[in-house]
Amino acid sequence: MKTRKLGTLEVSELGFGCMNLATNYGPAAPIDEAIKVIREAHRNGVTFFDTAEVYGPYTSETIVGGALEPFRNEVKIATKFGFNLTEKSGLDSRPEHIKWMVDGCLKRLRTDHIDLFYQHRVDPNVPIEDVAGAVKELIEAGKVLHFSLSEANPSTIRRAQTLRARAKYRLLVRARKASIHSAAL
Repeated sequence: MKTRKLGTLEVSELGFGCMNLATNYGPAAPIDEAIKVIREAHRNGVTFFDTAEVYGPYTSETIVGGALEPFRNEVKIATKFGFNLTEKSGLDSRPEHIKWMVDGCLKRLRTDHIDLFYQHRVDPNVPIEDVAGAVKELIEAGKVLHFSLSEANPSTIRRAQTLRARAKYRLLVRARKASIHSAAL
């Protein structure tokens, strides 16, 4: 199957959205059948699987993790964040919530990293710079490889990208200073 790039993330041209395996539009698929369907998609060249903690809730991530575990290094997993799944419900992209919930995602997905972690809906109560900063910390910790936004307007995307560009610039400046310092020694 052909591939394409989402930024620097290379994925199969055809992705597999796993929401409907977990009851969102009708009854859930039996877990054994859902796993077979995901594995058959992989056998047919699909390497990009998309889920979210809110699907089920948690059920889709659990199914995806079980299905992909035997060949995790051959696929890319995307999952979404941004909802409070407690009795409070609603949107919740506070940095402390994002950092707390990512560990549950990793456990359900049976992996040590998420290839693409993206905000499911923009939370009007949390500045996007705070969201991007929290995910940047998860990237630095190796828990997340790539960050994106779903259903965001262009100005929100630009604000998130500005923070990312500043972070890259700071890393380059630090690397250059370290290189100059070691050359001076």
